[in-house]
Amino acid sequence: MPNAANNRSSVDGEFSRGLSLFDSTMLVVGVMIGSGIFIVSAEMSRNIGSAGWLLVAWAIAGGLTIAGALCYGELSAMMPQAGGMYVYLREAYSPLLAFLYGWTLFTVIQTGTVAAVAVAFARFTGVLLPRISEGQYLVKPVLISSHYAVSLSTAQLLAIAIILLLTFTNTRGLRYGKAIQNTFTLAKTAALLALIAAGVFIGRNGAAWHANFGDFWHASGFSPLTASLDASTAMGMFVALCLSQTGSLFSADSWHNIAFAAGEVRNPERNLTLPLEAIQHAPSDRVGTATLQAIFPGLGTALMAGAIMISTFGCINALILAGARAYYAMARQRLFFRFAGNLNSARVPASALWIQGLWAILLVLPRTYNPETGVFGNLYSSLLEYVISAALIFYVLTVAAVFRLRSKRPDMPRPYRTWGYPIVPAAYILTAATILLVLFAFRPATTWPGLLIVILGIPVYWLVRTKAEAAMPAKGPEHVSSRH
Repeated sequence: MPNAANNRSSVDGEFSRGLSLFDSTMLVVGVMIGSGIFIVSAEMSRNIGSAGWLLVAWAIAGGLTIAGALCYGELSAMMPQAGGMYVYLREAYSPLLAFLYGWTLFTVIQTGTVAAVAVAFARFTGVLLPRISEGQYLVKPVLISSHYAVSLSTAQLLAIAIILLLTFTNTRGLRYGKAIQNTFTLAKTAALLALIAAGVFIGRNGAAWHANFGDFWHASGFSPLTASLDASTAMGMFVALCLSQTGSLFSADSWHNIAFAAGEVRNPERNLTLPLEAIQHAPSDRVGTATLQAIFPGLGTALMAGAIMISTFGCINALILAGARAYYAMARQRLFFRFAGNLNSARVPASALWIQGLWAILLVLPRTYNPETGVFGNLYSSLLEYVISAALIFYVLTVAAVFRLRSKRPDMPRPYRTWGYPIVPAAYILTAATILLVLFAFRPATTWPGLLIVILGIPVYWLVRTKAEAAMPAKGPEHVSSRH
């Protein structure tokens, strides 16, 4: 196991520590607020069927996020280097486990999210510019099997253009990436606060208040979870709360992305206007749009489209900026394309940025196809659904690394120690593990495939490691030991 301090100098020695506390905060906020928070409440409310329990579901997600952040704080202060979770998992467990996370991050989690949010940007642009649409084809869908196709619509083209633009600007240097991030995060935060203020002070109405708070805990209008289970029973509500976390946790996901760019951080050692029924049946699940449309009839759709365009643009930039640093760290350990481990003249991992961008673009092009309905979907949507449970496994392991490293490396400097230890990390592990068990039991179609994506990384790891070892003999034993 390599010494973290030595590894830090070898990996991050050329990075420019250009991210201040404000910049880091903007990156975290920017990557968390995309389009999910305006949409996922619809599906969550259909599972839960109660305004009170819907708020409980969001509170669980918020509690998990805060607890996770407190634990990650200790790990990032111990190992303030590019790579984030990849580094923590490598130091606490093994290069294999770290690689499996990096593999899943690259193949689906980060790049799939970039693709998804880029298409979301394009979709909402289409509200203002109707020619931008997933139904306006430059290349009509070409079936490559009975369930998959490839196409190029005007919406897909715009999504690709946005990925290329933001990848290019980030290769020009950290100051460009953080300038875009700070500008759009401030704008999206202002837009979100304005939406909340409009809901509280302008859109508040007695009918919605009574519908949501008159029978706060009573479940109604819910969808069945299985053939014999729904939210009308205590067990059903428990399962519904767990299943709803795929939406709330996904919308709050990527809060830890600042750790990927830790090598560039300075001093790294710090009300409802819609009734529940309207939320459940918001058109296309666009709860935020339905809210503004209720407050500002005729203008709400356009206002929300503009707000989400700002939000998604900043989110894509944050994802692109942060994700490439993880692949850079992998490349420095000879577990990714070698050239991705180099910095350009602007002291950013340009090659890693372009590899990430090109793969995200490829994920924009494939479409899923339902032969019974003739409807085309998006491949990355399925992949992201599959990988939520796999991502949660890595989060549990990373939080558990706080316990493992305190036992394994007790003398390692810890500028920050997890607040509430050991209760906070233990509570996170217990809660997240419970959610995972429910997901695997009640949503096998969208959880086991995610685990398969992770497992597929095992032969890739051995192939890459064997190839790296074959090229290593002339380098000396110290290089070999740094990979094991």
